[in-house]
Amino acid sequence: MSDLAAARARYVERIAKRERIISKRVLEALAAIPREDFLPRGPWRIKSEAARSYRLTPDGDPVHLYDNVLVAIDARRKLDTGLPSLWAHFIDLLDIKEKDRVVQIGCGLGYFSAVLSKIVGPKGRVIAIECDERLARRAASFLQTYHNVEVVHGDGCEEIREPADVIIIHAGFSHPHPLWLEALRPRGRLLVPLTQRDREGAALKITRKGRGFEAEAVQQIRIFPGHGRGTTALDDRVADWWQRASALAPLRFRGIEQGLPSDG
Repeated sequence: MSDLAAARARYVERIAKRERIISKRVLEALAAIPREDFLPRGPWRIKSEAARSYRLTPDGDPVHLYDNVLVAIDARRKLDTGLPSLWAHFIDLLDIKEKDRVVQIGCGLGYFSAVLSKIVGPKGRVIAIECDERLARRAASFLQTYHNVEVVHGDGCEEIREPADVIIIHAGFSHPHPLWLEALRPRGRLLVPLTQRDREGAALKITRKGRGFEAEAVQQIRIFPGHGRGTTALDDRVADWWQRASALAPLRFRGIEQGLPSDG
């Protein structure tokens, strides 16, 4: 086994152990997708979830990417990729199946779009929405061989045009946008970080059940705020879901701040 293959295997094993991931499809996708294909050439500026500053990798060997680290997309703007263990954990919780239609809002450079592509398979579909035009162009280039992925440059609060089995939001919002809730198919799942002005809050998993929705707080989080039209109108039902969901269970805290758009 090459050094890179061994590093990738350790990377998947560590994430699986840390997050207690049970989905074989998630682990197989993590093992199959080269992280270096969704980044500029190295050396890279990287940091662990606990670190406040970046360190530069010794060289451009992709082996340095196969750890649970953030990689700077734009260090000046503190714009980073998503933390692998965090988003793998969320994807596992969403129980994504083959043939599912997944909408990803804030796809960044597309690494987790590719992971999702592998999970849903050739008969599934991933709509990767990115509000940053430059990142959307780069993601589309990186994902051009993933034929079940469509990259859309646009506003994630406006661009969901078809029903979805799963919607994943890679930024913090004050409430779930009504469009996201309306777009969920029966038993559809939404993962959205609900945050306050200090960027701290909780990631909620919201499931469509019958005529209503069931909300579950799954993880405390600190994340860069999202942007989009129509994000200020918080109706009474959404406020009630947030209050009830926040009290559901004790939550672990991860002191991590991600740049937006994140590498989802």
